[in-house]
Amino acid sequence: MITGEAGARPTDGESAGAVTVRPARTSDVPGIRALVEPLVARRVLVNKDAVAYYAGLQQFLVALTGDEHVIGCGALHVLWDDLAEVRTLAVDPEYLGRGVGGRLLDDLLERARDLGVRRVFCLTFEVEFFARHGFEVIKGAPVEPAVYAELLRSYDEGVAEFLDLDRVKPNTLGNTRMLRQL
Repeated sequence: MITGEAGARPTDGESAGAVTVRPARTSDVPGIRALVEPLVARRVLVNKDAVAYYAGLQQFLVALTGDEHVIGCGALHVLWDDLAEVRTLAVDPEYLGRGVGGRLLDDLLERARDLGVRRVFCLTFEVEFFARHGFEVIKGAPVEPAVYAELLRSYDEGVAEFLDLDRVKPNTLGNTRMLRQL
C-alpha cells in the first residue's frame, strides 16, 4: 500500500498492486481520454471533446498506479438538490476485476453524501456491477412532476438520459437506468 496525499486514498489489491484514488488534475485529462477512447469506439461511453473533460474536471476522480498512470476514472455530476449521476466510470482492461471500479464508485458515492445528495443515478451496460453496489433498475423518472418540469429545462444530456427522453434514445440504446438511495 502506498500513502496518499491530501484527498487521495490508497488501496491495495493482491494482483493489482498499490493504486491511489484522488481528485483529477488537468494533467490527468490525456490519460482519462485515452482510457475512455476504446469505450467510446464501442459505444459504451458517449464521446466528449477535450474541452468537456477540462470543464468538468472537478467532478472527476482518477485511479493511478504508483507511476501516476491513469487506470480508472469516474465523475459525479449533480443533477438536482438530492440527485446526482455517476458518469464516465471506466477502468483499464488490465485492472478489471481487481476492485478499482468499486473503489472509484465508493469514493464517488462518498462525495455524493458529502454534498448532501440522497440518490445517485447511472446509465450503464454494467448492470451486475452497479447492482452489487446497491443500484436498482428504474423505470420512468423517479422525481415529482415539479422537479421533472425543471429538469426538462436543462441542456445537459445526462439529465435528458435520466428523464428517458426520446431525443437521447439513439445514444442510450441498450443501456439500463439505475438508481441508488444513499
